Amino acid sequence: MVASALVLVFTGSAWGLFRDITAGITTTDVITGSDDDGADNILLVGVDSRTDAQGNPLPPEVQRLLNSGPDSGVLNSDTIIVLHVPQGGGAAAAFSIPRDSYVDIPGYRRDKINAAYPATKALAAERLVADGVRDPKQVDAESAQQGRTALIQTVQNLTGLHIDHYAEINLLGFYNLTTAIGGVDVCLKAPVDDPFSGADFPAGPQTISGAAALAFVRQRHGLPEGDLSRIRRQQVFLAAVSDKILSGGTLTNPGKLSSLIDVAQKSLVVDSGWNLLAFAQQASDIAAGHLEFVTIPTQGGETNARGDVVLVDPGVVHTFIEQRIAEQQQAVQATQEAPPPPPPPAQLDVIASRYVVDVRNGSNLSGMAATVAGRMRDLDFVPGTVDNTDPTPTSTVHYTGSDGDAARAVAAQLGNIPVESDDQVTPGHLLVVLGADFNPATVPAPVDDAPARPSPAAPAPSAPITAAGVPCVD
Repeated sequence: MVASALVLVFTGSAWGLFRDITAGITTTDVITGSDDDGADNILLVGVDSRTDAQGNPLPPEVQRLLNSGPDSGVLNSDTIIVLHVPQGGGAAAAFSIPRDSYVDIPGYRRDKINAAYPATKALAAERLVADGVRDPKQVDAESAQQGRTALIQTVQNLTGLHIDHYAEINLLGFYNLTTAIGGVDVCLKAPVDDPFSGADFPAGPQTISGAAALAFVRQRHGLPEGDLSRIRRQQVFLAAVSDKILSGGTLTNPGKLSSLIDVAQKSLVVDSGWNLLAFAQQASDIAAGHLEFVTIPTQGGETNARGDVVLVDPGVVHTFIEQRIAEQQQAVQATQEAPPPPPPPAQLDVIASRYVVDVRNGSNLSGMAATVAGRMRDLDFVPGTVDNTDPTPTSTVHYTGSDGDAARAVAAQLGNIPVESDDQVTPGHLLVVLGADFNPATVPAPVDDAPARPSPAAPAPSAPITAAGVPCVD
């Protein structure tokens, strides 16, 4: 969501082009006050609006394409994420808030947090009509502003973070964004077929875009943890979108760049006081991969007058967020201060193509499993599965049987981490587990003159789709 708004800024393009982009983005006056701490907290909201950013209704054929279901007249804010970017940039942290979190909504009542925006908006619209406002677009714009303000206040009370900026994207924008960048790589642990969201995917890695991408992040029926599983999907998906835009050549492709500008202008709403250029300069480390997605802690669920809700304790949430922000900064600082390791061996003593390397990330470094998997692939090992695992203190390479020499060869490429015999590992496979002690500097940067790997094109609806190097989720 932020990437589509900031896409041009990271290229260092001329002010004139930047002005053209920002001039076409819809703005809203919803930010009040300031905490003056130098950090930026951005509230990212995904809504299932049947209108574009200017309030124009989407054509029926577009709504059918998006599999958005009947228009009940109720606006839902089903994706709520707070992105924290510390002063001077550094490691950013994105905190997902379950949409059913049971909270106090200022000026309304205790309800699910995703009711803050639509309920307050509906009440404000009624007041405006009663006061004699007859222009539907004026009613929609002014009531939406009050709904967004209520959501911001609710999020501030829950997280303890002052919201400095606001960004909202609708269904059409999400659809167009994924199409514009040529699809996004995802991976599923098991096949799914959900008629409610339209999600119909095989297991394994694949590249999705458009309506398929929208179904991927909207599905919650049939998942092990319901909405919490959906949040995990949204997190890995947004991380993949950010990586695709910021490091996948998208910004140097004039056609894709033009499409992203069009997406931002049609589908984004941002707060009127946001200086996107200044923010991009502050947040430049996001492009270097220093971004972690986490979900706020919850206290279980219950069923009450508001339906099935997720219980949250604001005090616990405040402490959790403070600790994660501090830990993220400390991890990046430790990485920056770590001495450069000796270069890895120039040659392997084993035939790499005979072994499959699986990678699990138990460190606090976001995206490191994919980075290590890419390094192993460059060394001609067969790519295996890539996923996260529980926090692990020590990095190891697991093997079974006579595969010890291959395990030691892999370990040497990763800073001579320990190897361990493990009967649970399949013969011919090597399992790399990255722990808190892993030094990412042991993975060399790609050679500048190495041939670029082609990015997979957006697939036709009936064509097989594949991808690699992404964490598998439910």
